[in-house]
Amino acid sequence: MEGYAVKYMKFDLPEYQGEPDFISEAKCKCAASIVKGPVITEDTSLAFDALHGLPGPYVKWFLDKLGPDGLYKLLSGFEDKSASAICTLAFSEGSEQTVHLFHGITRGKIVVPKGNKGFGWDSCFLPEGKDKTYAELTFEEKNTISHRRKALLSLKDYLLQRNKLLKKES
Repeated sequence: MEGYAVKYMKFDLPEYQGEPDFISEAKCKCAASIVKGPVITEDTSLAFDALHGLPGPYVKWFLDKLGPDGLYKLLSGFEDKSASAICTLAFSEGSEQTVHLFHGITRGKIVVPKGNKGFGWDSCFLPEGKDKTYAELTFEEKNTISHRRKALLSLKDYLLQRNKLLKKES
């Protein structure tokens, strides 16, 4: 199997407003126009069921102002603490090309923050079927269930299928 060369590049993109898929697509198109070629971008959301998907793609800003404890307190008036950790990877071969979206979702609930590993909101997200928050899980444990891993596997499947089609055509 042929491999793909991937180069990590970090640069600031505009902070788009809207639904998660719109944001992911806009970020991917912008990045492709900067890179002048194929790109993969990532966007992560934390969607509270009681708040109809908020903070969603704005979780970075909520976390910055409130911290993990504040995220938990946002739900203090709600019985429903269920949430989804969502990773959306966007792939495009160029700024004028189609953007393909790949979602990974891990269901869970928002709890009092526990643990000191991980980043951001990991300490207040308890994945379904686990008795430890993302921040309490080992890297290996988290990797088996993470929303990012699920999105990466979907992207990998797409790229492998795409590679097979390209080989058939040539």
